[in-house]
Amino acid sequence: MYQIKTYNAIAQAGLDQFTPAYTLNQTDDADAYLIRSVNLHDQPLPKSLKVIARAGAGVNNVPIERATVNGTAVFNTPGSNANAVKELVIALLVISSRNLLAAASYSAKHTEADVSQRTEHDKTKFNGTELAGKTLAVIGLGHVGSLVANAALNLGMTVIGYDPYLSADAAWNISKQVQRAATLTAAVKNADYVTVHVPKNDDTVDLIGSAEIAAMPAGTTLFNYSRIGIVNNAAAVDALNQGQLRHYYTDFGEPQIANREDVTVTPHIGGSTIEAEVNGATQAARTIMTYLETGNVKAAINLPDLTVPFNAAYRFTVIHDNVPNMVSQITQKIAAANLNIATMANAAKQGTAYTIIDVDDLDHQSSQQLIKTLTAIPAVARVRLLTHK
Repeated sequence: MYQIKTYNAIAQAGLDQFTPAYTLNQTDDADAYLIRSVNLHDQPLPKSLKVIARAGAGVNNVPIERATVNGTAVFNTPGSNANAVKELVIALLVISSRNLLAAASYSAKHTEADVSQRTEHDKTKFNGTELAGKTLAVIGLGHVGSLVANAALNLGMTVIGYDPYLSADAAWNISKQVQRAATLTAAVKNADYVTVHVPKNDDTVDLIGSAEIAAMPAGTTLFNYSRIGIVNNAAAVDALNQGQLRHYYTDFGEPQIANREDVTVTPHIGGSTIEAEVNGATQAARTIMTYLETGNVKAAINLPDLTVPFNAAYRFTVIHDNVPNMVSQITQKIAAANLNIATMANAAKQGTAYTIIDVDDLDHQSSQQLIKTLTAIPAVARVRLLTHK
C-alpha cells in the first residue's frame, strides 16, 4: 500500500487515477506528495518521501536540492496547462491590437442619454490594427511557445521563433512556416509583438532587459506569460516611458508596474482553467504511480531519464551521486549477495545518477540485508526494492 499526501485543491479527476493500492492523506510520512502551489521550502521532507509531483509547470515552490539529498524524485507536469496559456496569450493579442480594454473602459464610464451619438463620435480614438500581416516573435518554443506560434500563423501573422535549447521532439510540434532566428536580437528586430515562453533558471532571469527591448522596433507590445523575472520590469518601465514599448502584458505583478495604463497585469491566471487543472492532476497522479511501481523516470527535475521494461521478478533502484566507481560498488554488493543481474541500466543528470538493476531470485532476509548494505555506501541517497506485479 502506497501513501499519498495531497496539498491544495487537486482536481478529483486526478485523484480518481489512483488504484486501491494507494491511500490518500492518511499519514504525514507519505511515499508521495501531490501538490500545486504549497511552499515546501520551509517544511521538513520525511525520509519516507520517494516522489513529489507538482500539478503544474513551475517547481519554484519545491526545494530541489534538499529533495535530491533525501532521495526524493521531483516531477512537474510540462504541457498540462500549455493550451490554457496559449489561449490567453492569443486573446490578449487580439485585445491589444483592437484596444478593447480601453474601449470597454470608455463605454463603462459613458452611459448618459447621448451615449450613442457620443460613442459614434469618439470611437475613432480606439481604432486598432489587424493581426494579419503583423510579426510576432516567440521566445521559447516549448510546450506553450509552439502552440502560440502555430496559432498566430493561423491568424495570418508572420512568426519568428527563437529557442537555442529546442529539443528534437519539440521541433516536431512547430509548423515549418515558423521562421527560426539564430539570436534573440534577430528574432525581435522586426517584431510588432514579442511573447516570452521559457522556464525560469539562471540563464533566463532578465532574459528580456534593456538591450533586448532596445533591439525591438519602437512601439512593440511585450508579453510575459512565463515567470516573474524573465522580463526585467524596471527595463520595461523605462521602455514604456520612452515609447519604445507600446504596452506590456504580464501575469506577474510587481509594485513598479502597478497602476499604469500601458501595463496590463493579469493575476497569474495563465494556466488557470478547469481543463488545465484536470490535465495537471491526472498527469501528476500517473507519474507518481509509474515511478513508485516501476522506478522508471521520464522528465524528472532532479533525476535523469531512465526507462527499463520491468520483466524480472525484482528491481532495485538506486539514487546516488554521479561519481566514479559507483556502479561497480553497487554490482559488487549484489554479486556478494550471490544474486544474478538480469538487467542493469544507469544514467546521470549533472551531479546525480540513477541505477536500475533487475534480479530474478531473492528472498526477504537477503533483500533487507542488501538494501542496508547498498544504503551504507556513502554516495547513495536512496535504495528501493520493487516487486514485479
